[in-house]
Amino acid sequence: MMNIQQHNRLAWDAQVEYGNEWTVPVSDAEIAAARCGEWRLFLTPTKPVPAAWFPPLSGAKVLCLASGGGQQGPILAAAGARVTVFDNSPRQLAQDEQVSLRHHLGIRTVLGDMADLSIFPDGAFDLIVHPVSNTFVPAVRPVWREAYRVLKSGGVLLAAFDNPISHMLDQEAYARGEMIIRHPLPYSDADFLSADEQRRRREQGWPLEFGHPLEDQLGGQLDAGFLLTGFFEDINRENGRGPLDRYTSQYLATRALKWKEQS
Repeated sequence: MMNIQQHNRLAWDAQVEYGNEWTVPVSDAEIAAARCGEWRLFLTPTKPVPAAWFPPLSGAKVLCLASGGGQQGPILAAAGARVTVFDNSPRQLAQDEQVSLRHHLGIRTVLGDMADLSIFPDGAFDLIVHPVSNTFVPAVRPVWREAYRVLKSGGVLLAAFDNPISHMLDQEAYARGEMIIRHPLPYSDADFLSADEQRRRREQGWPLEFGHPLEDQLGGQLDAGFLLTGFFEDINRENGRGPLDRYTSQYLATRALKWKEQS
């Protein structure tokens, strides 16, 4: 049986072919504007990350963690940062490489598992940006521990993730406009879906998802040693909104600081 990392690598490669909104690179105009100091960065669908959340970017060493697709990395590089994009999908990384070559941005791309950053030494980065992507790994606490390790003291982690409520819902009912609680947390497609359904998703280019409780998403950052210093919520874009958006936010985002060395 194909493992989860392999399944999701092939699925996100396919999503590039399908034109998923998170695989479409930023425009030439956005790169030009970022070079002039006019830029916004999105980790969730509709709200840009507050400008005050970023450290000074000129010369900063930035890790775009599970952030391929030609979006966050090129903007930060055009704004003056030294960017490494780390992702599980070769096709997603290729999007960043194409933008980097076209605009001479010097982006480094690395293929790998977001929960294993052993290729990087301790304290290698000033900033990590991590969009809604830990939905695609079975355990999120290793992601936070590795992020803490590779940040410098005083470094910043900007992260976004699904509201875990979304993984508690019956998805077939949700598609009909109904909200029915069906699954406990933590949730795993790999455990809930049959082998045939997993195979069908692989053939259709859909990744396997995992619903992590807030104890792991927020508590996991705190337990790794981070100090949480910012938070916001966001919803889907209008054409992607479902019943949940009428009652609460679909996405959560945090700013966290590596404020002391792990004891």
